[in-house]
Amino acid sequence: MLRGRRDNRSIVTITQNADEGKAIREALALLEFGDKIKRTDTVVIVPNWVKKAPPESGTVVGPESLRQLIRWLRGHDPKRIVVACGSGSEETPQIMEQVGYKAVIEQEQVEFVDLNYGPYMEIQLEAPPPLDRIQVNCLLQSADIMISYSQIKVHEEATVTLGIKNIALSWPPAEIHGFPKKKLGIHDQLHEFITAMAKQLPIDLAILSTDKAMVGRGPSGGKAVDADLIVAGTDPVAADVIGARLLGFQPQAVRYLFNLIRAGVGQGELQNIELRGIPLHQAELHFSRAAYNAPVAVD
Repeated sequence: MLRGRRDNRSIVTITQNADEGKAIREALALLEFGDKIKRTDTVVIVPNWVKKAPPESGTVVGPESLRQLIRWLRGHDPKRIVVACGSGSEETPQIMEQVGYKAVIEQEQVEFVDLNYGPYMEIQLEAPPPLDRIQVNCLLQSADIMISYSQIKVHEEATVTLGIKNIALSWPPAEIHGFPKKKLGIHDQLHEFITAMAKQLPIDLAILSTDKAMVGRGPSGGKAVDADLIVAGTDPVAADVIGARLLGFQPQAVRYLFNLIRAGVGQGELQNIELRGIPLHQAELHFSRAAYNAPVAVD
């Protein structure tokens, strides 16, 4: 890994609030993550902006919740806040303009970096050639804290879109890999690639939203689900384990998660994850009622 996570504890919080921004703030307060932010930090937020689609479709995160996250961060006075994204379907600035992110970034006076373009640095990955090394934007070198902000979605290839997959597919530049980043083989061995990226790129804070989530056929063709839940964690593997459970999957059903747990990158056993906020069983039942109109829990 390029550096260690800011908080090595496996803590995951679950909150529920019809106001997504408030739910995020409540989750971060329970995590006590604000205490981990230093005045010398460059904080990089990587939101899920897969394509031009309204937030109510469940395809992308909401602009106004992004605004609330930025304001929460500013309250902890880091040196620099950067929103960074590399869309996989089309040019990132087009998505920013149409969905409303550009206005938020300009109004909140934070920086934006398009990860689909350079300048680049090279990182080595534990993956079969030609994916054993990859070029990524040099912003990675200066990121003291990296935040993955994504919806909870079923994904037709990766099984789920959660915090780790969001980072793994945002950083490869479309300038090199093409749209939708399939030119050099990422999707041919997708779970192995996500595993390799997660071993190298530290995620300090994973925020997963179900306002809106997606079931059925993701990442953009499924049914939107409004469950008003936020999952946030200092251990991205643990956070993804909880997010996967809301969708009905044990971690061994998601190959990249199973790989990372076996490699010791993060925690996959519930008894070793410190859960705060809404009880997991309650959250699973609430999500399933919103998604399927029936109470369903993994166990």
